[in-house]
Amino acid sequence: MPIRLTFALALLYHTTVQAGRVLLTLYALNFGAGPFAVGVLAAMFSALPMLLSWQVGRLVDRFGARWPLMFGGLCGALGMLAPYLCPGIPALYLAAVMTGLLFAFCAAPLQNLVGLLSRPVDSARNFSNFSLVISTAGFTGPMLAGFSIDHAGYANACLALVILSLVPLLLLAVRGASLPGGTGQARPVGSIRDMLASPGLWRVLLTGSLIVTGIDLFLFYMPIYGHGIGLSASAIGIVLAMFFVSSFIVRLLIPSLLARLGEERMLAASFLLGAAGLVLVPFFKGVVVLAMVSFLFGIGMGCGQPVTLMLTFRTSEAGHSGEVLGLRITINYISRMIGPVLFGAIGSAFGHFPVFWITAAMLGSGSAFTRSGRGKSPPTT
Repeated sequence: MPIRLTFALALLYHTTVQAGRVLLTLYALNFGAGPFAVGVLAAMFSALPMLLSWQVGRLVDRFGARWPLMFGGLCGALGMLAPYLCPGIPALYLAAVMTGLLFAFCAAPLQNLVGLLSRPVDSARNFSNFSLVISTAGFTGPMLAGFSIDHAGYANACLALVILSLVPLLLLAVRGASLPGGTGQARPVGSIRDMLASPGLWRVLLTGSLIVTGIDLFLFYMPIYGHGIGLSASAIGIVLAMFFVSSFIVRLLIPSLLARLGEERMLAASFLLGAAGLVLVPFFKGVVVLAMVSFLFGIGMGCGQPVTLMLTFRTSEAGHSGEVLGLRITINYISRMIGPVLFGAIGSAFGHFPVFWITAAMLGSGSAFTRSGRGKSPPTT
C-alpha cells in the first residue's frame, strides 16, 4: 500500500537526518572544533530547510513527491560520502548542508503524501501513525549514530548513513510509481497572501509555530536549568527522555482523543498542559518530580504537532497542499531560529526562571487563541 511505503520512507529518511545531526556534531568535536564551529555546523542543518521548504512544496504539488524524494535521498548519500572520503571540518560542513537539503526535500513531500493518501475516515489515524514514525526515527537515529561510532569509527559511521540514504532510492525506484502524482500546473509567483486567505489557515500555521517554539525552548533550557541546580548529565537525560516517552504515548491515543474532544478543544488542552508543565519547572529540583513535570509537558505538546499538521493539510487549497506544508516548515524553522536567541537574551538579563514562565504565558495565550477560533476551521469530515 502507498501509505505503508510513505511510512517506510519517512522512517528511513528521518532516521538518516537525526543520525546525521548527532554523527556530524560528534565528528566535529573529535576534530577539536570549538563551540562557534559546532554552532555554525548546527545552523547549516537548518538553513536550507528554512529557505527551500516552501519552494519544494510547490514542486511537489506540480510534479508529485517521487522525484523530489529521490533527489533528497541522493543529496543525503553524497553529503555523508564527503567526510568518509575526505575527513575534515570542511567535509563535515558540506555534509551538514547536504543533510539539510535531504530534509528540505523529504519533509513536506512526506507530510503531503500522508494527507493525499488518507480518506477523511482514517486521516486522524494516519497522521497519528506518521507522528509515531517520526518519534521512532528521533530515537533510532541518535542510537544508530552512537553505536556506529563506538563499534566502527566515525568514517565508517558516515558510510553506514550513505547506505541508509540509498535504501529509500531503491524503494522509490521499484514502488514509487504507486505514489500520487502532481497537478502539472504552476502556481502564480507571489501567492503567499492568497494562500493565507484560505479560511483558518493562518491560525493553524501560527498555532503550530507556537507549539514548536514551546517544545524547542523546553528542550533547550531544561538542560541549562538542570545543570544550574546540580543535576548530573544522566539525570538531565532522564528528565528529557520522559518528555519523549509521554509524547509517544499520547500520539497513540490521538484518534480516540480527537473523536471525543475535537481539534479545537484538544489543542486548547494541549496548550494548557504544556503551560502548566513550564510553570512548575522552577519550583522543583528533584529529578523524580522534574521527570513527572516533563511527562506532563510531553502529554500536552506531543499531541499538538500531529493535530496542527493534519489541520494544515485540511485547510490548504486543493492542489496546493504541498506548498502550504512547505510554508509551515519554513515558518517553524524561523521560529526555531528566533526563539532561542530572544529567550536567551531574556535568560541572560533576568535569569532562567522568567524564561519558563514567559514561555508558559505564551502557551497559555495559545490556548485562548485556539478557543477564540472555534468554528472558524473547516469541519471534520
